Amino acid sequence: MDPMEAFYQQKRANIRALGADEDIRDLTRAWFSGVSKHRYSYHFSWLGIPVIQFPQDLIAMQEIIWSVKPDVIIETGVAHGGSLVFHASMLGLMGGDGIVVGVDVDIREHNRRAIESHPLAGKIRLVEGSSVDRITVGKVEALLDGRQNPLVILDSNHSCQHVLAELDLYQHFVRSGSYLLVLDTIIDDMPEKFSDGRPWGPGRGPKTAVHQFLQTTGRFVIDQEYNDKLLISVAPDGFLRCVADP
Repeated sequence: MDPMEAFYQQKRANIRALGADEDIRDLTRAWFSGVSKHRYSYHFSWLGIPVIQFPQDLIAMQEIIWSVKPDVIIETGVAHGGSLVFHASMLGLMGGDGIVVGVDVDIREHNRRAIESHPLAGKIRLVEGSSVDRITVGKVEALLDGRQNPLVILDSNHSCQHVLAELDLYQHFVRSGSYLLVLDTIIDDMPEKFSDGRPWGPGRGPKTAVHQFLQTTGRFVIDQEYNDKLLISVAPDGFLRCVADP
């Protein structure tokens, strides 16, 4: 057997075993609950911009971007813009004219200035408006300008109703072999207190939306390998691989 194939076979076996290890899963849940009290995801930046992601998820996104080689990455939810800069840096490393489109209902002026003055600003396009407004979606589509291989990341309002609407509107951008990533599905697994009176929480968050969405389509499947190998992730069941074109 080819040495690299043997390596990957062993890796896949190790990942499956890790995912099945309930003791490790219990430790992960306890760790996640503990660090969330300290807003762990807010501790990191990417190329100088707050990224508000878990480092483990950024590594997973890097793997997916390198594998899929999208020519456009669409992300709903901008915040400080660190994720947009991360995606732009990945596209820049791959070469070509790929762009990142960031959508947010309210792009605050200080965040816009930081994004638009960043060295990677030339690869970033900002669209202000509700991500579930069809006019906003039309603006996103116009920016694709013939690009054929989008990757979509949903990270805005985390209520089940909003995420379901996003899934319905943005799934059509994604082609077979690419991904539709739904972040913060961990909300459904956390105690109610972590939702802090917001319109999302256990049973009414992104993971609930994902499972309802998957009952209506055969185009997407949960990529279980990311569940098993990450464990520490804000997106359990949120890595959706597209298996059929629209």
